[in-house]
Amino acid sequence: MRSIPNSGLLPAEEPAENRSAVIVQDQDPVVAFLSHAHSYGLTGPVEVLETHISRVFLVGDRAFKMKRAVKLPYVDFSTPQLRLATCEKEVRYNAPAAPGLYLGVKTIHRDANGSLQFGDGGTLVDAVVEMVRFDQALLADRLALAGELTPALMSDITAMIVQFHAQAPVVHIAGGAENIEAVLSINEAGFATSHLFAADAVGTLARRFRDALALHAARLDRREIAGKVRRCHGDLHLRNICLLDGEPRLFDCIEFNDQIATIDVLYDLAFLLMDLWHRGFTQLANLVANRYFDQTDDEDGFALLPFFMAIRAAVRAHVTATQIEQGSAQASALGEEANGYFELAGQLLNTVSPRLVAIGGYSGSGKTTLADALAPALGMPPGARIIESDRIRKAMHGVGAETRLPADAYRPEVSEKV
Repeated sequence: MRSIPNSGLLPAEEPAENRSAVIVQDQDPVVAFLSHAHSYGLTGPVEVLETHISRVFLVGDRAFKMKRAVKLPYVDFSTPQLRLATCEKEVRYNAPAAPGLYLGVKTIHRDANGSLQFGDGGTLVDAVVEMVRFDQALLADRLALAGELTPALMSDITAMIVQFHAQAPVVHIAGGAENIEAVLSINEAGFATSHLFAADAVGTLARRFRDALALHAARLDRREIAGKVRRCHGDLHLRNICLLDGEPRLFDCIEFNDQIATIDVLYDLAFLLMDLWHRGFTQLANLVANRYFDQTDDEDGFALLPFFMAIRAAVRAHVTATQIEQGSAQASALGEEANGYFELAGQLLNTVSPRLVAIGGYSGSGKTTLADALAPALGMPPGARIIESDRIRKAMHGVGAETRLPADAYRPEVSEKV
């Protein structure tokens, strides 16, 4: 069995698992059942990937994901019925952004002879989500390592995120500032479970976050009133994006806690932006941010991106650090990674003076190329917002930035509107 610390199966806002975690039930019989290919009517080896709240069994062309029988402050998988209900939610929530990937839910029962089997007869013991197994090399984080994240691919991914957010249900249960304040409280509790960071550094970072929240509170509340807080993905980083049949898919959203995933759409986007920036893909982070705003007309929120990215970095810092507390054999590497996220969170809370850079020139002289090159280096991450006449023109025509418009889109009267 292979343990994968901090993999994409871990949710973005999970408070770190601590010593009060309760393992409710011994899962060994079910794990043994799922570890044999014949249980599925298949042949071949079974590979098992494990996190602290789930296990994934890879066999043939299928992947089967089960919930571990744990009860934590942010998730309750303590009964078969709860695990079944969560599996059903996982399929329902992920299907819109991952067509063809999620196949359904299979239940596991114990028959009168005490044997485990898939089906409806006997006593419900557990449930698994059945998915199409895809090449792990097609995960976006693997593509990043291989140097295969292209601007065109990131533009396609951004378009899918825009569509996903447009369809996500609006939720009005708290003010926008109150929603983010809850996230900050989770982070503070997460840092309290780790001994990696100096107490004074953690306290300073917490105060800076609270000051930033006060600065942005009115804008956050206006956005909530405007319907920008929605039931989002919640865990939107590179490892939870894959290619299926050549098309990007968003998968493995947070399904077990609606409160954690009910967030501002830009806070959802900020996880991907932070992930790209942290990995050194600053140009792509800026491209994603600009493409998103080109297509959503959500300009009032652009100033929030550094703050949202800082929160995401802090989440990764304390979640990664907690694995050291759990006795991981990779403590040294994890400590370096956690400190990197911690430092990034602080950097993202800095402020710079606003700047306007105007670029002019004849058609085809390279204005767009120059703007794209400069943007990541201007202002706070993810860089400058690029306001370009041709992108405005294309947005007015309802097409993407890379789409070529017909000649009549450049008539004088259209240009005047632009």
